[in-house]
Amino acid sequence: MAKITLVDDDENIVTSVSLALESHGHEVKAYYDGAAGLAALESEPPDLAILDVKMPRMDGMEVLRRLRRTSDLPVIILTSKDEEIDEILGFNLGADDYMHKPFSQRLLIERVKAVLRRAGVEGEDPATVAAGGEAARALKRGKLTLDPARHDCLWDGKPVKLTVTEFLLLQSLAQRPGFVKSRDNLMDAAYDDQVYVDDRTIDSHIKRMRKKFREVDPEFDAIETLYGVGYRYREA
Repeated sequence: MAKITLVDDDENIVTSVSLALESHGHEVKAYYDGAAGLAALESEPPDLAILDVKMPRMDGMEVLRRLRRTSDLPVIILTSKDEEIDEILGFNLGADDYMHKPFSQRLLIERVKAVLRRAGVEGEDPATVAAGGEAARALKRGKLTLDPARHDCLWDGKPVKLTVTEFLLLQSLAQRPGFVKSRDNLMDAAYDDQVYVDDRTIDSHIKRMRKKFREVDPEFDAIETLYGVGYRYREA
């Protein structure tokens, strides 16, 4: 199935989550502090990382922030904090999903399945789904090239590293340039039915995506916001 790295300083959670994931066929490696977890993620990238927020040596948000400098691997954040600002921060840093402790093992397994499926690791490849079951083809829109089969994104020939969620959102927008996609449309494109996110989550992903494109092209303006309506891709 999938290789999963779990980073949490709570031994009980590490034990219970590891057993639950392994019972579904996944291979789990566990680490008990953020620094050790980050080193492992960088040296042996898994298919999915599950990060706790409060940890010694380096918290989960800092691990995610550093990880996103070089990697777009799927990440689920765990936290005992029931504060909205932490969830928004997690999505702003590039988390793919977010769960509050305490959580049921069944719900965690479903979230893991959903993220892996979107990443094309488990079940159908998201590119194949987006293409209506046909073989995925590279999509070219002006300076943008998206290759779903390779999860490659180029802007004017320069690579732009996108997370799974960002890639699916951009693919949805670029498939029909000029057409407005509501936030609900974009949620449907990027998330499975069992995963609920709110409007601000989509806004956070779009904001982060724009920042990445502007790092390679300061004049990037292909993703337009229509306030109160949604977003659209403008092909130059």
